[in-house]
Amino acid sequence: MVRAAVLPAVGAPLEIADIDLPDPGPGQVRVRLAAAGVCHSDLSLTNGTMRVPVPAVLGHEGAGTVVAVGEGVAGLAPGAGVVLNWAPSCGRCHTCALGEVWLCANALNGSAEVYARTADGTDLHPGLNVAAFAEETVVPASCVLPLPDGVPLTDAALLGCAVLTGYGAVHHSAQVRAGETVAVFGAGGVGLATLQAARIAGASTIVAVDVSPEKEELARAAGATEYLVASDGTAREIRALTGRQGVDVAVECVGRAVTIRTAWESTRRGGRTTVVGIGGKDQQVTFNALELFHWGRTLSGCVYGNADPARDLPVLAGHVRAGRLDLSALVTERIALEGIPAAFENMLAGKGGRALVVF
Repeated sequence: MVRAAVLPAVGAPLEIADIDLPDPGPGQVRVRLAAAGVCHSDLSLTNGTMRVPVPAVLGHEGAGTVVAVGEGVAGLAPGAGVVLNWAPSCGRCHTCALGEVWLCANALNGSAEVYARTADGTDLHPGLNVAAFAEETVVPASCVLPLPDGVPLTDAALLGCAVLTGYGAVHHSAQVRAGETVAVFGAGGVGLATLQAARIAGASTIVAVDVSPEKEELARAAGATEYLVASDGTAREIRALTGRQGVDVAVECVGRAVTIRTAWESTRRGGRTTVVGIGGKDQQVTFNALELFHWGRTLSGCVYGNADPARDLPVLAGHVRAGRLDLSALVTERIALEGIPAAFENMLAGKGGRALVVF
C-alpha cells in the first residue's frame, strides 16, 4: 500500500488515500517518487477540460528511483534514477513514422488501463499514464528515461513536462534565433522555463507578461529583460518596446482566447506565435481573412514542446551542468501530497511558479 492523490470523479476534490499497488508485470517498472511537479494539466483533468478515465491517480511530471523491474525489462535496474515520460511514443503510428513523436496517436493509451486499486477494491487508472502523485508508481518501461548525469533527482521532475515544454516551444516550435525578440505570456512553471529557454537561445529583448505584478522578480531571474502586467494595452506596449514592430516570436502559456489573440497581435508582420497553453472548447479565437493576409503571421499549436524526450533530455542536462538552465529557480513552493489542492488554487489565482511535491 502506498499513499496517493486520487481523483474520484471529474469535478470532485482530490482524496489522499492508501492504494494497493501491485508488483511490476512483464515490461513494467516500479518507481519510488522523489518529487512530482503540480502542472496546470493536472488541474485541467480535475475540471474536465482534458478527460481521462476516472477514478485516477493524477500527476505526470515526476522523477524517482527504480524499485523493481518486471520480466523482459532491459537497461533498467533497482537503484537507478529515472525521469517519468507521460507521453511515450509507440513508434508505429502515422505521426511517429513522420518523426513527430510528440503527436503519437497511442501516447495516452495507458491512461485507460487499470494499474492499481483503492483499499476497498475500486479500480484506479493512471491519469496521463504515470500517476506521479503517489509515493510509488508502476509504469511501462517506455514511460521511464534514465536520469541524466549531473541533474539532482528532485529537480529532475521538472524535466518531465515544464522544461521539455518550455524549451521545446522555443527551440523546436518557434525556432527562436539569436538576436530575435520574444514575448512570453504567462509566468508560471512552463512560462518561466520558456523564458530561460529564450535566454539560452540568445534572444535579445525578452518580454514577460503576466496578470500578477508579484511575478516580476521570478520572470527577470529567468531571463526577462522587460516585464508587463497584462492589460488591454499589452500588444501596444510590446510594440513600443520593439521599435513599433512587435516581437519576432510570442509564446502563449495560458490557454485563454484573449491571451492567444493578444500574443498574435504582439508579433511583428511575418512573426510567429506559438500556443502552449491548454484551453477549453469554450475559448474561441477569431480572425478575419484580411488581417491573416496582411500580417503574414504564423500561428501554431505546440504539444509537449514538440519534443522527443529521449533526444532532448541529454541536451537539457547539458544546459543544467553548464549553469545555463536553473531548474530550482522554477520552484516557488515545495509541498506534501496534502498540499496539491492548495497548489491548484494558487494556479487559478495566478500565484507563484511551479509547486513541487517532495516525497
